[in-house]
Amino acid sequence: MQYRIEHDSMGEVPVPADRYWGAGTQRSCQNFPIGVGIETMPREIINAFGILKRAAAQANHLLRPEKMTEEKLRAITAACDEVISGSLNDHFPLVVWQTGSGTQSNMNVNEVIANRGNAIAGAKLLHPNDDVNMSQSSNDTFPTAMHIAAVLSLENKVIPAIKRLIDTFRRLEAENEGIVKSGRTHLQDATPISFSQEISGWRSSLERDLQLIRLSLDPLRELALGGTAVGTGLNAPKGFDALVAQEVSDLTGKTFRTAENKFHALTSKDELVFAHGALKALAGDLMKIANDVRWLASGPRNGLGEITIPENEPGSSIMPGKVNPTQCEAVTMVAVQVMGNDAAVGFASGQGNFQLNVFMPVLIYNFLQSARLLAEVMVSFHDHCVVGIRANREKMAQNLHSSLMLVTALNPHIGYENAAKTAKLAYKENISLKEACVRLGFLTAEQFDEVFHPEQMI
Repeated sequence: MQYRIEHDSMGEVPVPADRYWGAGTQRSCQNFPIGVGIETMPREIINAFGILKRAAAQANHLLRPEKMTEEKLRAITAACDEVISGSLNDHFPLVVWQTGSGTQSNMNVNEVIANRGNAIAGAKLLHPNDDVNMSQSSNDTFPTAMHIAAVLSLENKVIPAIKRLIDTFRRLEAENEGIVKSGRTHLQDATPISFSQEISGWRSSLERDLQLIRLSLDPLRELALGGTAVGTGLNAPKGFDALVAQEVSDLTGKTFRTAENKFHALTSKDELVFAHGALKALAGDLMKIANDVRWLASGPRNGLGEITIPENEPGSSIMPGKVNPTQCEAVTMVAVQVMGNDAAVGFASGQGNFQLNVFMPVLIYNFLQSARLLAEVMVSFHDHCVVGIRANREKMAQNLHSSLMLVTALNPHIGYENAAKTAKLAYKENISLKEACVRLGFLTAEQFDEVFHPEQMI
C-alpha cells in the first residue's frame, strides 16, 4: 500500500495514499481497533455531517466573507455534496467506540472535506480546522449531526413504513367486515369480537405510535450548532447559529431551528431519550401484533388456524412441508433489540460531566439502529405477511360456537352464578351451553334460542 505523510499538532502520520482522511483520523484508527469494519459510525451521521458542514460554510461565507471566500465555499460545497451522496463512504472508517464526544468523527469529516475540496480545486486551499471547522467545535457539531440524523431517519424511513402498515390494516378491516369470531383474554376463550374489530385494534395502536413519534420530532429540531466548546459560542460570529439552522432546513426540506439554550443542547440528550421511547412503544405494539398474527395462524391443523398468512419459504430442514411464521419472528426479534437499545440510550443520556455528554456515539448508534431496524422490518412484515392475511371463516365460526364464554349473553337472564354453573356443566359433560342450561332448568330450549345470538354479541 502506498502512503503519504499528513501532520497534525502532535506530529507526522503516514496515511493511505488513496484515502482523503488525515492525521486525526489515522490516529483514531490506530488507537481504537474496536469493532473495525462492523460497528463503524452510522452512515446517517456522516450524511448529517455533510449537511451541517455545507450549511456552516454557507453561513460563514455570509458572516465572514474575508475568511470563507467564494473559492473556499465552492470547494467545501462540492466536497460536502459528495459526502451527502454517499460516494465518499469508504473514507469514513472510524468506529463507534472512540472518544465519547465524537471529536474524531468530526475531524474525520473535516479532513475528508478539506482534502477532497483541495483535489476539486486543484490547490492547497482548505485546512480541516481553520476552514471546514470554522465557527464550530466537535462539542456542538456532533449533537447537531445526531439531531439531523434522527429527524431524517424518523421522517424519511420510520413514519412512511408505519403509514403503509396502517393503510393495509384499514383495507383488511373493510374486507373482513361482518366476520364474527371468538375473542380471547389471558389466552383463554372470551366473548365474541368481529375480525374487523380485532384488526382495528392493531391499526389504532400503530396510529397512536405514529402520533407519539410525531410529538417527539419537535424537540429534535433544535440544533446545538453555535454553542461551540462549552455552550458560550466562543469563536462563532453572532447570528451563526440561527443562520446555520435555516441553511440545514433549506438543504433537507425539514424544519430545524437553533437551540435556545446551548448549555442544555451540549449536555442533555433528553430529546433523543424521549424520541427513542416512542420507538420503544412502537416496538412493543409491533411485537404484540406479530404475536397475534402468528398465534391466529398457528397450525395448520393443531393450532388456532383462524387466519392464513403467506408461505414464503420452507420452515424445516427435517420436516417436509412445514411452513413457519418467519416474518412475525423477525418483527419480534427487532422489538427485543429496540428494547435493549432503549436501555443503552437511557444510560448514555445521563453520562458525562459539567458541560458535555461523553456517551454520544453509543447513544446515536443505538438510536439509529432502532429506527433503521423498525423501518425495514415493518416494510418486510407488510410486503411478505400482512398483505396476504386471509380469514379462515369456517374455523372462526367453529371456534366461536364452541366457546363456553358465549354464556356471558345469559347473564341478564339467569344471573352470573347460574351462567357459571351452565358453563362448567357444559365443559365437564362436553355438551352444548343450550343443553346444559336446559338440563339445569334455568331456561327452556325455546327461551334459550330467543336470547342466545352470538353474532349479536359484538
